[in-house]
Amino acid sequence: MNHKWLSAALAASLGLAVAGTAGTAGAGNSEPPGGTPAGTEPAGTEPADTEGAGTEPAGTEAPVSYPAEIATDIGVTDDTITIGMLADLSGAFAPLVTEIVAAQEVYWDMVNREGGIAGRQIELVIEDNGYDVPTHLERYDAIRDEVAIISQSTGSPHTAAIAQNLVDDDLVAIPLSWYSGWPDPELGQNVFESYTTYCLESMNGIEWLHENRDVQTVALISFDSEYGLDGAAGARLAIEELGLEIVYDGAGQVTQPSAETPEPDVGGIVSEIVASEADLVWGTINPTTLARVIAGANAAGFEGLWSGNSPTYSFKLLGTEVAPLLDEYYIASTYIATWGADVPGMAEVVEEMTAAQPDLAVSDVYILGWTEGQITRAILEQAAANGDMTRAGIVAAANEVTVDFGGLAPTQTWAGEPNDFIVRESYMYDVTLEAYNPASLGEGGGSTGWELLEGPYTGDLAAAYTYEGPCIEPTG
Repeated sequence: MNHKWLSAALAASLGLAVAGTAGTAGAGNSEPPGGTPAGTEPAGTEPADTEGAGTEPAGTEAPVSYPAEIATDIGVTDDTITIGMLADLSGAFAPLVTEIVAAQEVYWDMVNREGGIAGRQIELVIEDNGYDVPTHLERYDAIRDEVAIISQSTGSPHTAAIAQNLVDDDLVAIPLSWYSGWPDPELGQNVFESYTTYCLESMNGIEWLHENRDVQTVALISFDSEYGLDGAAGARLAIEELGLEIVYDGAGQVTQPSAETPEPDVGGIVSEIVASEADLVWGTINPTTLARVIAGANAAGFEGLWSGNSPTYSFKLLGTEVAPLLDEYYIASTYIATWGADVPGMAEVVEEMTAAQPDLAVSDVYILGWTEGQITRAILEQAAANGDMTRAGIVAAANEVTVDFGGLAPTQTWAGEPNDFIVRESYMYDVTLEAYNPASLGEGGGSTGWELLEGPYTGDLAAAYTYEGPCIEPTG
């Protein structure tokens, strides 16, 4: 095989549920960061015509005609292709994942209007995993004999729980998780990750902040999970290579909020951060915890910078009392171009989401759902072009495609060995309260309050990194 994570009141104001373990999108433990100011009309591209023969499957370089006969088995008929989603619609990350699922639904409606894939209409089967691993396994069993591919599997431990089943069933899944184990063929053979990993993202973030903000001393704080420890491991690697100093190592020491304990005690963490006098606090936590810790540390006189892996921050924090602190001290890292960014692929997302869901507020996570759809479409179109839409044929196609997201995220492939295809780029943004405008899609002109500093960015450390497996072993 070639391929391959607030108080209840604050959570309500964010529109986010309290966080559990890591591995959900930008995923991880909460919503990824917000969007860049939409001050210009983003350049667009015409939607690809995928109806009938002579089309160009996404991710290919030349037009490919679909053969007259296409082999099929589970999830594909002469008229339909059934796609599954194992999504958290009622658990810890339901507000986040619901938006991602909404974007995928709009995406597939667009594909169907254009004629579907190889003349077949897309049908979605969406199951709620409640952000619970046993439930995830149950829902997987419910759809495993019905779907051709799984276009979203929410959660790191959840996806890890079905990883071997995916191989046994010849079934591809796109994870809503950025754990560095997915490119490892021993762990993620049929798990086709999107974007970079928590570990590499941390390397980029620490290096960029060292070079551009003169960071010399770092405090680390993280959850004890694949998400938290993976991000902290990448930060440690960068700190060591750059000759920086860890003045407080709180990796794995931050208690994750849960439904049972929505407000874990962070007093000890705050005291350690303040005493450290670090130039930078790098977090691999969630927005709820970030809000509590940054407020506590600032009240005690700490004035260092803050940053962290993408799930640590949510642009929705700009609607809370910690917004001025984030505006002054937070530099955000993430995997994607944010809402309204001036990249070719953004126009399609904005136009389609606005037309289909005008009452929804602007959000960066629509881009996560959109790119999940783009990956899935590229794989299915390649399988159809190969004349083989059996489960095995879809797995083979996944190992052949290259997906150009039109600037929404770095171009990606899964062909070859992990060092050939792992994504090493991420993005650095300044949080800008003045630009924050959480308007509805129908109102237009909304902004999630970001200014791009650099990206896609690859630091020297990430560029030279040799992937030999996950930065931390699975915690489950």
